[in-house]
Amino acid sequence: MRQQSLAFHPDAGWSAPFPVAMDGSHTLVLAFAGPAVVQEGTPQQAALEQLGRAFPLSQMAGCSTAGEILADRVRDDSISVVVARFEHTRLCRASTSLAGPGDSLAAGGRLAAALPHEGLRSVLVLSDGLNVNGSPLVEGLHRALPAGVVVTGGLAGDGDRFASTWVLDGVTPRRQHVVTIGLYGDRLRVGHGCDGGWHDFGPERRITRAEGNVLYELDGKPALDLYKHYLGDRAAGLPGAALLFPLAVRRDGGGPSLVRTVLATDEQARSMTFAGDIPQGGIARLMRSTTERLIDSAARAAATAFGDGAASGDSLAITVSCVGRRLVLGERTEEEVEAVLDRAPPRCGHVGFYSYGEISPTQPGGASELHNQTMTVTVLAET
Repeated sequence: MRQQSLAFHPDAGWSAPFPVAMDGSHTLVLAFAGPAVVQEGTPQQAALEQLGRAFPLSQMAGCSTAGEILADRVRDDSISVVVARFEHTRLCRASTSLAGPGDSLAAGGRLAAALPHEGLRSVLVLSDGLNVNGSPLVEGLHRALPAGVVVTGGLAGDGDRFASTWVLDGVTPRRQHVVTIGLYGDRLRVGHGCDGGWHDFGPERRITRAEGNVLYELDGKPALDLYKHYLGDRAAGLPGAALLFPLAVRRDGGGPSLVRTVLATDEQARSMTFAGDIPQGGIARLMRSTTERLIDSAARAAATAFGDGAASGDSLAITVSCVGRRLVLGERTEEEVEAVLDRAPPRCGHVGFYSYGEISPTQPGGASELHNQTMTVTVLAET
């Protein structure tokens, strides 16, 4: 694999010339960008069109973000790009539109059916971040994909605005859309890691009414009212303020907890919409973290990913971290990105974004799930 990174910022233009000699059917171009890319007449829109013209034969994908990651930097309103040309790995792109969150399970099935299965090793998923339920989307993929295929990726972001997200399907930004890149071949090596760094606090509450990813009641009381009580003065900043206090949920009868982040609130219904399923009858508890815990968790995710992935030679690390982590980290955000690179081997490229949800197995060899408030790292390399 050969790879090269470059960035665009309206004030500085492109950081390097396009490596057009790398264009081809075995080349992956990932572009993560601020939401302004879809605004007519912006420099970002023009820059994305330039990128598409430079790589007409490559498989291109990307999405809007809550912050763009490239090497050890985090930027806003820019475009972070990696161009990776594989020597022994085939690529295939598949995409589908989303009719809404209720279409998520079927959308996962459609994507899995559209990707050829023979030789498939890994699937990178990038989804609209607002009009989707990430849990059944991932479940739909797993139901129809061959056993052992590693599914990673994330949900597009829109800063802390939660207004509109898009994914890049080829050169075209599309709302209410999901795009996947399938990677094929016996010489592809895939490493992955996922860690959160959050801990529970406060009382456990029973989820007495929930439908899919919408939470209506905790302990028989309106969920939004209880959440506002805990947030206090910060409740005026919902839904963004909820990123500081995600919800840990687990099914009745035990099992591991999953972290869920609020995407939207409904004042009339007194409900909250999350990025993934909320189990009816399960248990919910608020969570919080510190900067040190978050940075340490990023290091653990990277150590797991690089332990499973490439130890030498050219490789590519794709990181997807949650917007809520960025809000907690503040000016120390780049320290969690640096913690990932500290574990990377030489000649490892690094690109990623801050998201509204992360997709990764929790453990090596496990099934993928929709996470919130985690740092996920995917490492691609060839033997």
